[in-house]
Order: sequence, then structure tokens, then C-alpha cells
Amino acid sequence: QVRLVESGGGLVQRGGSLRLSCAASGIISMDAVAWHRQAPGKERELVAANPGGGITNYADSVKGRFTISRDNAKNTVYLQMNNLKPEDTAVYYCNVHRPWSRPAGDYWGQGTQVTVAS
Repeated sequence: QVRLVESGGGLVQRGGSLRLSCAASGIISMDAVAWHRQAPGKERELVAANPGGGITNYADSVKGRFTISRDNAKNTVYLQMNNLKPEDTAVYYCNVHRPWSRPAGDYWGQGTQVTVAS
């Protein structure tokens, strides 16, 4: 069974950096991975995705600042966040999607809090 555990969140100053990690037990290279975030009173939004291979997609608000990557040998997904802004403050969630499975699989971690001080 796929299990996702995020870590690396915390409190940083404006302009600082964090690297979030998602320990993804059971993940394989065919899986699509993504990071979402949810701020208080806001809907959960997609911030970065790796549908497969070297393809990556980013929300306009984080483009050029965030980088999603994965290490399949270590079963880990990363989100490198640079030049953080107060509006990046949110709970960040790791997501694994398996459109190839029957039925399709969709897995979420518990989330990790990122707070950017202004």
C-alpha cells in the first residue's frame, strides 16, 4: 500500500528557502506526483506536478521559485522552495496519482506546515 509522509516544513523569513520531502513508500516511476497547498480559508491548490518523465508543471505564483523532483531509488519526492513569500504560507500536501491502475489510485500525505514571516 502507498504511504506518504511529508517533512521539512517550518518557519522561515521572507526570501528564505525550504526543501520539503515526501517519503513515498510503494511509489514507482509510472506514478504521477504533485505538491498541493491549502491556506486558511482557501481551497487546496496545485503548486507543482510531475506527471511523468522530465515533464514538470507549476502554478504561475510559484514558477521560477519552486522545483519539484523525485528520487525513485529513495522513494522520495521533493519540493525545493526558494525566495519564499508570506503568501506561500500554507499546509503543503504530497500527492500520488495512479491513472493507470484499475480503479485509479489517488493518495495524500498528512501535510506539513510552511509559515513565511513578513
